[in-house]
Amino acid sequence: MTSRTVEHSRRTATRGRTEERAHRGVEEGTLTSTVTTARTRIVGTRTGVTADALVAAVRIARALGAGLDRVRRAASAVVTPVGWTLAAIAPLALLAGYLWGWRELVVIGVAAAALALVALLYLIGRTPLVVELVTPPSRIAVGDAALARLAVTNSSRRRAFGVSLDVPVGQGIVPVALPGLAHGARLDRDIPVPTTRRGRLVLGPVRTVRADPIGLVRREVTFTEPVEIIVHPRTIDIPSTSSGLVRDLEGQPTRDLTPSDLAFHALREYTPGDDRRHIHWKSTAKTGTFMVRQFEETRRSHLVVALSIASIDFASDAEFELAVSVAGSLGARAIRDAREVSVVVSELTPEFAKRTVVATRDLSTIAPHRLLDDLALVDLSPAALGVVDVSRLAGGSARGVSVAFLVIGSSVRPARLRTAAAAFPPSVEVVAIQCDPEHVPGRRRLSGLSVVTIGSLADLRRAMRGAEQW
Repeated sequence: MTSRTVEHSRRTATRGRTEERAHRGVEEGTLTSTVTTARTRIVGTRTGVTADALVAAVRIARALGAGLDRVRRAASAVVTPVGWTLAAIAPLALLAGYLWGWRELVVIGVAAAALALVALLYLIGRTPLVVELVTPPSRIAVGDAALARLAVTNSSRRRAFGVSLDVPVGQGIVPVALPGLAHGARLDRDIPVPTTRRGRLVLGPVRTVRADPIGLVRREVTFTEPVEIIVHPRTIDIPSTSSGLVRDLEGQPTRDLTPSDLAFHALREYTPGDDRRHIHWKSTAKTGTFMVRQFEETRRSHLVVALSIASIDFASDAEFELAVSVAGSLGARAIRDAREVSVVVSELTPEFAKRTVVATRDLSTIAPHRLLDDLALVDLSPAALGVVDVSRLAGGSARGVSVAFLVIGSSVRPARLRTAAAAFPPSVEVVAIQCDPEHVPGRRRLSGLSVVTIGSLADLRRAMRGAEQW
């Protein structure tokens, strides 16, 4: 037997004896636990009254620390930086004045202490008001009149003093001054909601601020929860996508041949695998050979609306807002017609990114209001891809697309338009809708590309009705 075998046998025997002793210790209750708890860390090897006293002292210290921390947080929420400065100056000035005999410092200390006591008086009491904020609909369009109503009721048994309520509306705060209210009295105030620009607005929370004139203390009391309102872009009801311009574009057959469709192309000899339902029996009888029908593939009802959000494609914010409204009108109409539609915009490149983000983002087309929700948050950006790159990305994934709308501004030149249109397959009809309020609306052909210039949403309705409207 080798030395390695002897060593292995010895280790195995030692491990077996160790496990046997441990098992015997568990059965006899003599095995010592190695689990470390907070108590064992505190008392160590101490036992009896000394250990219990240490544990009780630690518990009391932790409770005091938690209480002091709550007091600190509550005081920090009420006392302003100026108040903390004055609270530090008062005792230091009094101590230094009495020790050094400087009356000026004593006067400063007494004055600071008096100001602090007066400021604390403004925190006494509570505001016995019940405040309700009645908001307008959660979705409104740009330019629509919208009002939020503030209903205030005095719920106390005594007369309430006049207060001032702060109502946050978007990025601003609307102050509402309330007079004194008798017991059970109610007061309603209307607050206008700005709808001049699309986006997301947050109303509330309504709060009142109690503060001293110097600004040493400030306590806010919140009455309501914040409510979100989305301001949609202005849209217009355009003709159904089953008629007018879209129908004219989709009604033309393509050059792609298919064994089954609507547009008949020609007859050819039967080959194994052809559908027997398309056998032309009269021609078969004349030629003595099975003949089947061949069809031309017609265009599918899939629309793509590519909205450019690049600053280089628009000359002004007015053009971009009109473009967003156009994209919303086209997409919402297609969704209501139960057609397959895709609305895409460029992904934005982060400010400190090393490389440009070359991608597009699909907006929600589940329902018209979901699409308008996404369009309400779209902004013009210099970090977005231009119409040429967006068209390349959309054209590369365009399967079964019949018509592609490129919604752009007046800064896009004809050469860039032709390049953008060339990114789509030849079977896709590309229409560029150029938003330019400064030019006369019209439509023209540009190297196989349809260019529609509009100055307002009314021009879009005329354009979508068909060629006879121009």
